Amino acid sequence: MKNRQSATVLTLACLTLAGLPLASHADDYPSKPIRMVVPTPPGAGPDVDIRQMSNRLGALLGQPVVVENRPGAAGRIAAEAVAKSAPDGYTFLVGTPTALITGPLLYTNLPYDARRDFAPVSLVSTTAYALTVNAQVPAKTASQYAALAKSNPAYANAGTVGLGAATHLAGEWFSSVADANLKFIHYNTSTPYNDLMSGQISAIFEAVLPVMGNVKAGRLRMLAISGKARHPLFPEVPTFTESGYPTYDPLVWIGVLAPAGTPKPIVGKVSSAIAQVARVPEIIAQRRDTVSESVGNTPDEYAAFLDAERAKWGAVVKQTGVKID
Repeated sequence: MKNRQSATVLTLACLTLAGLPLASHADDYPSKPIRMVVPTPPGAGPDVDIRQMSNRLGALLGQPVVVENRPGAAGRIAAEAVAKSAPDGYTFLVGTPTALITGPLLYTNLPYDARRDFAPVSLVSTTAYALTVNAQVPAKTASQYAALAKSNPAYANAGTVGLGAATHLAGEWFSSVADANLKFIHYNTSTPYNDLMSGQISAIFEAVLPVMGNVKAGRLRMLAISGKARHPLFPEVPTFTESGYPTYDPLVWIGVLAPAGTPKPIVGKVSSAIAQVARVPEIIAQRRDTVSESVGNTPDEYAAFLDAERAKWGAVVKQTGVKID
């Protein structure tokens, strides 16, 4: 009996001591600057979003939050770097749909596993997508454009920023649900916007921010926008649901993820800081001005969101048959 009691005490002591470094690490965290690795160049959407938050996040966490741009390969360079980083809470990925959702659906040999190698921290923001056409296209609604593209191939050309890019998959999805027979022109090394504004192509499926300046100038026209409600900056533009396509709802978003194995108390601490900053009125207003919504949710909520996105885009890829390798 005495030996059994001694063994129990020793086991409890070992478990307690084993937990001390982790608890101490979480309590003392952070003790040095934190890196947010962004898969886009400076000035692109994810970079702007996280830089808007970085100073406030640093103030809440007590250490500088440094934004590190690692663009290229549709987000794969940044994602691989973070996946292979130490899970100590000092390196995070600013994740995008391309790197985390559509890339794994389209590529078979990624250097990381988007589900296994990352721990969701928080969804930062979502941004509406829109069907935008050249102002001379004789269609005033999304359904009119779908019918026009099907009846007249001259209006069926839609630009994308590359095969398998979000602009391509969003267009394929619409073409499928609207039976529009769109033809996609992939601008892998150039921009589609010059041809869109000149009328060489008729349409693009894109986040609102890149097109809103030319929409306001009258060179382009938005026919429908994603989301549950019309946006206050474009109250005249109906949602896709209002336009007759209730199942069509593509979104652009960014979120923060940690390398798998990062201690949960650290993940929770960073998630809580992101949520606090996301509720700052100035941040909400900045996002509203770019037709985005500030979110800042919990790790579990972000994980559920990612699962829903995988299911949604998985169905699109399967239905449309898009595949890169």
